[in-house]
Amino acid sequence: MKKGLFAATLCMIISGCGVSIKGEVYEDATPYFDPFKFFNSDVKAWGIVQDRSGQLIQRFTVNIRGSVSNNNVLTLDETFKYGVGNGTLKRVWKIEKEGAKQFRGTASDIKNNATGRVYGNAMQWSYNMDLPVNSTSYTVHFDDWMWAFDSDTIVNRSYISKFGIVMAEVTIFMQKQRSTKDPH
Repeated sequence: MKKGLFAATLCMIISGCGVSIKGEVYEDATPYFDPFKFFNSDVKAWGIVQDRSGQLIQRFTVNIRGSVSNNNVLTLDETFKYGVGNGTLKRVWKIEKEGAKQFRGTASDIKNNATGRVYGNAMQWSYNMDLPVNSTSYTVHFDDWMWAFDSDTIVNRSYISKFGIVMAEVTIFMQKQRSTKDPH
């Protein structure tokens, strides 16, 4: 009896430590998010990382240079600058379409492939990453959710977990940068 109660309690604790967003809720939400359209330009991002207690552990900006080649591969060349904490300075994503709403991507610090799916104005992006912390590295899971505000602005919430328990959360705002030649 005690083992059963312990197991049930442990399951409730662990399941309460994760985030469960249902993408289907956003299927009819607009504006529709197309990562190939949004990121086929220069994008500026501002973000923070908070630990499990809500304490700020990183504050950063990202300059993203995006380009689409052969209408099927999106390259995101990301350059990070930190105001608080430190981390990756450069990452290059290669993202491919795998159907109307499915995507697959790679980057040097991503284990295997990242996978993504669009749900109306939202997109889920899921992957495992080797995350350096002090003098060691941990393999963690990222569950990213992006929502389009309009054609130029998105917000991204990332949940970083280990063993199914959310250890940190990332909030990023991204905005397309328009050149002075751009009539829009």
